[in-house]
Amino acid sequence: MIKVGMVSLGCAKNLVDSEMILGMLNESHFQIVNTIEEADVLIVNTCGFIESSKQESIDNIFDLLQYHKKLVVTGCLVQRYLDVLKEEIPEVDLFIPIKDYPHMNEMIESLFQDKEIKIQPINPYVRLLSTPKYQAYLRISDGCNNCCSYCAIPLIRGKFVSRPFQDIISEAKILKNKGIQELVVISQDTTKYGIDLEPKTSITQLLKQLIDLGFPSIRLLYLYPDEIEDDLIELIKNNQNIISPYFDIPLQHASNNVLKNMNRRGNKEQYIQLINKIRQNIPNAILRTTYIVGFPGETDDDFNQLLEFTKLIKFDHLGAFTYSKEEGTASYDFDDQIPQNIKAKRYSQLMKIQKTISYENNKKHINEIMTGIVTNYDKDKNEYYLRSYWNAPDDIDGNIIFKSNKQLEIGSFVNVKITNAFIYDLYGEYIGNKD
Repeated sequence: MIKVGMVSLGCAKNLVDSEMILGMLNESHFQIVNTIEEADVLIVNTCGFIESSKQESIDNIFDLLQYHKKLVVTGCLVQRYLDVLKEEIPEVDLFIPIKDYPHMNEMIESLFQDKEIKIQPINPYVRLLSTPKYQAYLRISDGCNNCCSYCAIPLIRGKFVSRPFQDIISEAKILKNKGIQELVVISQDTTKYGIDLEPKTSITQLLKQLIDLGFPSIRLLYLYPDEIEDDLIELIKNNQNIISPYFDIPLQHASNNVLKNMNRRGNKEQYIQLINKIRQNIPNAILRTTYIVGFPGETDDDFNQLLEFTKLIKFDHLGAFTYSKEEGTASYDFDDQIPQNIKAKRYSQLMKIQKTISYENNKKHINEIMTGIVTNYDKDKNEYYLRSYWNAPDDIDGNIIFKSNKQLEIGSFVNVKITNAFIYDLYGEYIGNKD
């Protein structure tokens, strides 16, 4: 039996691809192993989004080449730089760009002289889940039509395409039957779901069907601000026991000048209006965003507007990147590129402000009783970890750490009283299982 090991890099959407690849091989009688030493074949599913992720992918490829095993490289980096990679790293046995995934089985078969090896085609219903046994991602579309001037995703993943409604429901039923309790709905542009289908549908209609399947917890990630409709806010408001009141809204900036140059829809005034609407309807809503600092042409005034906006909104969770100049994107050739030292200084200044905001926000949760899933146990410290509506499962938000005199099962739903707060983490104590 051929043994396969995989390294999956990048975002949760890429992880779903990795799980389908592993599922395809597992169904075709390959043995999936967890160590490089055991494997006969190694697969790297790469990320090619920004410079740091590209470098991480390249580093992993060269690290694995040292083991002198068959090496297959897939994913976004390959889709974006296939010809260059073939020329620069000929030691790799097989490169598979995303566009060739429908033929991946045949391409991997070609690595082996054994004519008896037959691999089933990749199938979204056949995933070997790599997430904890209680949690899974559900990808509802691929690609993106937004064409932000800094972003390479449309170059890599192509145009926005929604998955058929019933296909998603069918996969969700499979996940429910596997015992998944926390369903995380993802996409490049989650709130656009269904606009390209006939008949048209929406993320709200999809969520209603997912609620009916009986998942105890559903969470949305990657919500484009101008597509968050009133009916979605209302649905979350009325179903907070199932859909986490958690709004992951990557705004990227708050200066209208920069937003225009980024080719982002919406403006600062509309963003403020949206966030006020969410908080008026759902006072306990958790808001997360991401920014890009140092975008070409970002003036001191633009950056100061971003700082003032951040102080005004007081996001619960905020991540930031310094602008990465990416080949093939519109902003690659923009004038007024910002020097790296200024980008770094602005990033540091922003995150210093956000630390204060995060700490003040977190203190407001002291004495709150949070219901969530037990995600981990640190035996050395005798501490458990909780995921509630407050933190997403992608390791970007902080942790909820709590003590319990009772032994708890990973994946169980419990109630935790928050007793202390820090800049990124909350601390608490177990007070009982969820009713």
